[in-house]
Amino acid sequence: MNITKIESYRIKLPLLSPFKTSYGYLTHKAMDILVVTDELGNQGFGELVAFEQPDYTEETLETARLVLVHHLLPLVINKNIHHPNDVIPLFSVVRGNWMAKSAIETTIWDMYAKRQKMSFAKLFHSQSTDIEVGVSIGIQKSIFDLLAVVSGYVDAGYRRIKLKIAPNQDISFVKAVREAFPNILLMVDANSAYTLNDVSIFKELDCYELSMIEQPFGYSDFLEHAILQKQIKTPICLDENIRSVEDVILAHHLGSLGAVNLKISRVGGIFQAQKIVDYCNERGLMLWCGGMFESGVGRALNIAFASQQGFNFPGDISASNRYFEEDIINESFVLDNGRISVPNKDGLGVSLNEEMLSKYGTHHILYQV
Repeated sequence: MNITKIESYRIKLPLLSPFKTSYGYLTHKAMDILVVTDELGNQGFGELVAFEQPDYTEETLETARLVLVHHLLPLVINKNIHHPNDVIPLFSVVRGNWMAKSAIETTIWDMYAKRQKMSFAKLFHSQSTDIEVGVSIGIQKSIFDLLAVVSGYVDAGYRRIKLKIAPNQDISFVKAVREAFPNILLMVDANSAYTLNDVSIFKELDCYELSMIEQPFGYSDFLEHAILQKQIKTPICLDENIRSVEDVILAHHLGSLGAVNLKISRVGGIFQAQKIVDYCNERGLMLWCGGMFESGVGRALNIAFASQQGFNFPGDISASNRYFEEDIINESFVLDNGRISVPNKDGLGVSLNEEMLSKYGTHHILYQV
């Protein structure tokens, strides 16, 4: 594959309703949609999903753009790329910057799949034509509000509920949801809002039959998560900690985790993500696919990748209408009895909506022969 053109659309989509976590408050999601064209005219689509603020990871949308344009794209331009797995080794001279790397690597994967006239899911030996999905719910103002929101998503068919929690917005909220929905798959996500001094909170949460507790402590901590896991029966799930398969191996051997929230963008793309899938699958670790408020492009990638063997828990891959009133693709992902269909057309199986791209973004040519 020889790249002849690289374009980006800088998009900003308003959220249907604000989303609150322990570290921030989101009213819209900005992202870049990448379009890469090869010498045969095939186009690959990808998404740069980094947030505008460095509150989830140290990468931001702006820093990722700079690294992408000035350091990563020059490494793939004028290269004959035989397979997408060739891309990440080319990037080895650039440390970190996983979301910037993922944006271009996953775009090339889409282009490759289209050259092979294969769906993305088929490339990864998809085990299903649809996948079971869950929903993530931000911190609400009151228990009454939370129960109303949860009830709406349960009625819509979501099989698993994830509650964002923070100090003083945890035990009573979880207790109320568990009492109202005794049989729902329920988990919580702390986004690093607690410390080891808060062990008593997690011991109390242990009573509510949670599927897992996600990222209770710091985003670079492994030791304290291991200490906590020895004191509670609920599996700990790591998210922000996991940047590579080596992080998974370390956490597994230390006893820091019982589950992995895998976000393709956070680990640098498919090359590294697949290593994590294989490791978790071989060792029977709970694995699921997380979300980053993606547009339909990133959503299609998550759905297709998560349809392979190894993903054994419903992920944060909601229907198209979960976050945005309008999307920038022509297709919609619809929830049907708690499941979403896996795209079966070539590549990611989605097409860009030019009208929505113009409405919500600006077009930039980054490279052209």
